Parts: sequence; C-alpha cells; structure tokens
Amino acid sequence: MSLKQPSPRIRKSPEQVRSAVHQAVIDLLSDPEGADLTIPAIAQRAGVNHTSIYRRWGGREALLADVVTTRLERDWPLKDTGSLRGDLIAWAEAGVASIRTPEGRLLVRAVALSMPSSPTAQAERAQHFQRRIAAIERIRERAVVRGERPPPLEQILDQLIAPLYLRAIFGIDPPASGYPELLVDRLLGSGSEPNTAPAL
Repeated sequence: MSLKQPSPRIRKSPEQVRSAVHQAVIDLLSDPEGADLTIPAIAQRAGVNHTSIYRRWGGREALLADVVTTRLERDWPLKDTGSLRGDLIAWAEAGVASIRTPEGRLLVRAVALSMPSSPTAQAERAQHFQRRIAAIERIRERAVVRGERPPPLEQILDQLIAPLYLRAIFGIDPPASGYPELLVDRLLGSGSEPNTAPAL
C-alpha cells in the first residue's frame, strides 16, 4: 500500500504550513522504502516551498525537534494528580503508551535524526526540546508547592525518561504492567510513599 501522493502547492496559513510539514515528516519516516528525509523531499510532500521550511525552522534538525516535541505534548499530557509520585507515574504511563504505537517509534527515530551537526543547529534544536524540559520543571514546581521534595531534573531525565527511549531505540517493549510505577519508585527511592519535605 503506497503512501499518499504529495499535496499540491496551494497558499496556506502559517499554521496550515506547520501542520502540513509535520505530517510530511511523519509520512516520510513511515515510508517502508526508506524515503530520503531531506528538506526538499519534505517540502514536496507537504506542498510548500522549501524556502518556507528554511525560513521557519532553519534546518532539518530543528524541524524534527519541533515535530517530536509537538507530538510529545499531545501524547504525554501534563496531569496534576495531587502528588509528585502520581504526576510522574501519569507522565511515564503516557510515555509507555506512546512508544508502543508505530508513530511513537517513528518519533524516537526522529530524535536520533535530529542530532545537531553544528553549534547553530544545536541551539535551534535545544529551543524546541526546552519545551519538554519546562514541562518536567512544572511537575517539580508543583511538588515543591505541596511540600514535597522532587528529585533534580537531571535525575528525572536519567531514571525516568531515558529508560523509555532506550527501550524504544532497541525495540524492546516495556513490561505489560507496573513499569511506570517501578521506574518512579526507583527514582524517588521511597517505595510507594511520596518524598515529602520535613515540616518547618
């Protein structure tokens, strides 16, 4: 079954351009014949001029980072469950559900392809991924307001986010049940009890 043909180039609003370009990236990543993921190829499939992509994203790395973070924001919503442990488990559950889908696995490939090749590309990529870092920081900030002691950001990345991506990269599905809770409890180092700060 062949992929859909490139869209004709018609005048689009900025948001329509963004949506069309994002979908073109997903389509090309999905191509079983290994379509060449270049800016001209993306532009042709999206039905836009390649200069519009360069003008908006600067290069392929920043574009891929924007696609990844946009899809993650959709698939990994930031829930407020009332506790640090609950928030982190909800976050991890959404991540497990995402990487189990074909599109989720494609996004992992996009993360690898978005590795920057120059300082400029690195800075552009970092701007997009900073949106996900900010989401994790909001979980930490809510925990502090509740009187809990959240782990450092780097520890959350290393012990909660990284294992999910490594499994996706190696094509190993997480266990059918209990994996988010296992990761979070290891991260918090306190069994099933929340890591609360002492009363002052």
